[in-house]
Amino acid sequence: LTDVYSSSPALGRYFRSAQVVYFSNESSTVFYQLEFSVPPPTEGFMENTMNPDFIRNILRQNIYDE
Repeated sequence: LTDVYSSSPALGRYFRSAQVVYFSNESSTVFYQLEFSVPPPTEGFMENTMNPDFIRNILRQNIYDE
């Protein structure tokens, strides 16, 4: 995850860290926490760039590209 988000043209400059919060072999489930450093409030920044769907789609696109 660190490589995916730190090299993202859209999020790389804001990305700080990623860590696994929970991992289960039984259900193949991983919960992780992403940390971003965001600029002072800018209109639409949190609603668009930091939108959970947008962040998730960065990871999806990386998986599809591989």
